[in-house]
Amino acid sequence: MADVQGTPPVDPTRAAYVYMQVADHLAARITAGELRLGARLPGERDLAEEYGVAIGTARRAIQELRDRGLLITLPAKGTFVTEQRPEGPDANGDGS
Repeated sequence: MADVQGTPPVDPTRAAYVYMQVADHLAARITAGELRLGARLPGERDLAEEYGVAIGTARRAIQELRDRGLLITLPAKGTFVTEQRPEGPDANGDGS
């Protein structure tokens, strides 16, 4: 899978963990609206194949996105895009 510029989203020669590259690419797809609220992500094996990484790498990328609040995993159901938390100085909504 290549991004809009035609470059692959994962480059093992970059000075960044591969799982973070996968997580960042998935997060960008969520932000761009390609993966919408409530959308079910492919399984870990399918994601690993799609990105050309090991299953453990895909699993760790999904965990990273759960930690960021972008995904939720329901046992025996799958992993879904959840409501995105706003970022920035006014993220808590009270202006402080």
